[in-house]
Amino acid sequence: MVLTNYHIMSAQQNLYTKSKKAQKFYFEALKNFDNRMDEKALDYLKKAISADKNFIEAYFMMAQVYKDSGNLDQAIESFQKGLEIKPGYFPEGYYILAQIQYSKGYYMDALENMKTLSGYTLPQRISESDIQRLREKCSFAVNMVENPVPFEPVNLGDSVNSSRNEYWPSLSLDENKLIFTVLDPVDPSKPIAFGNRQEDFYFSVRNEEGKWSRSRNLGPPVNTMDNEGAQTLSADGRFMFFTACNRPDGKGMCDIYLSRNIKEKWSIPVNIGSPVNTSSSEKHPSVSADGKILYFASDRPGGKGGLDIYVSYRSDNGIWSDPVNLGDSINTPGNEQSPFIHPDGKTLYFSSEGHMNLGLGDIFRSEMKYDKTWSAPINLGYPINTFNNEMGLIINSAGDIAFYSSDRHSGIDLDIYKFILYPDVRPDPVSYMKGRVFDSLTYKGLESSFRLIDLTSGEVIIESVSSPEDGNFLVPLPSGRNYALNVSKTGYLFYSGHFPFEGIHERSNPYLKDIPLQPVIPGNKIILNNIFFEFDKSDLKPESEIELRKILEFLQLNPLVKIQINGHTDNIGTEDYNAGLSERRALAVVTWLLNKGVEKYRLKYKGYGFSVPVATNETEEGRALNRRTELQVIE
Repeated sequence: MVLTNYHIMSAQQNLYTKSKKAQKFYFEALKNFDNRMDEKALDYLKKAISADKNFIEAYFMMAQVYKDSGNLDQAIESFQKGLEIKPGYFPEGYYILAQIQYSKGYYMDALENMKTLSGYTLPQRISESDIQRLREKCSFAVNMVENPVPFEPVNLGDSVNSSRNEYWPSLSLDENKLIFTVLDPVDPSKPIAFGNRQEDFYFSVRNEEGKWSRSRNLGPPVNTMDNEGAQTLSADGRFMFFTACNRPDGKGMCDIYLSRNIKEKWSIPVNIGSPVNTSSSEKHPSVSADGKILYFASDRPGGKGGLDIYVSYRSDNGIWSDPVNLGDSINTPGNEQSPFIHPDGKTLYFSSEGHMNLGLGDIFRSEMKYDKTWSAPINLGYPINTFNNEMGLIINSAGDIAFYSSDRHSGIDLDIYKFILYPDVRPDPVSYMKGRVFDSLTYKGLESSFRLIDLTSGEVIIESVSSPEDGNFLVPLPSGRNYALNVSKTGYLFYSGHFPFEGIHERSNPYLKDIPLQPVIPGNKIILNNIFFEFDKSDLKPESEIELRKILEFLQLNPLVKIQINGHTDNIGTEDYNAGLSERRALAVVTWLLNKGVEKYRLKYKGYGFSVPVATNETEEGRALNRRTELQVIE
């Protein structure tokens, strides 16, 4: 735009050339340029330069025409020729040239032109802050290129990629299903172009050998003749949020929609509505592993500028909270978009034009701090980021393999690549637990609520629900913690378990756990695996609070049920001593419940000592199993 204004002004002032013939061709070119008839403009400019090889304005207009048409190398060459004729004749040309060189990845050349620029006075339309910003970006990019990060991208191959554009990959937690967006022609007999293109979802499945199957169109009802794209999968692959634009039920230009996978079929997508979707654009959703936190990009009023990243939280009744802007650490006056929240729940990757970068939008990493604010973003570095188009980065649960789309090889078509993510920018590793919840009598799958809790902090790490069709579940497990696992369903005794989880269970060796639930009928009982006592005492440890509250919740949801708490020990010590210890421990649980308002008539307790073992007392492992507390339904 700067150059256009410059040339219009030049029509009324003296041009550098004195050749009337060259001026005549130049003004013809200017008329065609203003009417966006670029080819004719170039023809006249070439004639003008042929008439006078030192015609500076002709070179500059030629550079603008090439720039507007995307031929940046030719634009650079034309600019350089014009500037070389008489340095300083058009000082802002160095600024514009540096911008183009920067956008092509010629960072050192751009930096040199910014140094040259410092010797000239520029017109007021170019602010000192703009000059300083470009100078800083050029210096930053040169430093990044001189200090590359480890990076060896691998194209996913022709099972996934094609001659079309493939982008926005999404990966299930177990890494077995890949869903991505493809730019398809509306009419396959014609080339993809404006008026003959639309976005659809495709999917590919990984086989036991680790190879991806030939991709297939996801089909209706998710795919339509309109555009669908920028999708995100829940950890278990049962929910998909995605962006759709200009739909009849839309609230703005682009909205976020939800589809559910039921018996391997996707449901009719629904607009998730207010307050997430507004009359502005909402796009690029990323959902947390448990499906309860949604990150997305929006240009709604009140942001920092352009597209900002927001977060919304889903309540137990399925209502999304008012979205909150992620703040100054993440968002800038430029565009921030394509967020990806890792299954660790705290590491965010996103694209930004506003932070220091190597192109129009680089990929950054930020981590949620204890106070829920975000750390200063880190650029993933060169050559992960380049002047090319890199977008839609996601990372597997283990945190070591990344996927994203790039046009780095062709410069035109986007393909999906994977690469080993270097350690400094990895998230915390996350494995997963998968299995099935079922009725202990009928073996029928049950839809049940999951709660995975950090035993040390009491923090609820994951809340989820098993499949209503078959009871299957898949939940993420951040490593390095001790967990309490509670599974519950109305009409059934809850399941209680605990386990340490250190290291990583790979995709081929996940943590497998089938969970039978017992109906609430007299005589049925469960082991309270998360009730802990001080050694050789009946004092409840603080870690028991989680389980005690679960018992209280069970009694509140089942007001007619009466229970008995049974205490058991191993055979270390005398029979009388262990009988007394087991009874005191059972009483401690009952006392806690009484203090929370449970009626006395609903509670009994009994100590069995070591008279009812469930394992051998000859090993430490067996004795640990025998030291237990039980909840038994008595009425």
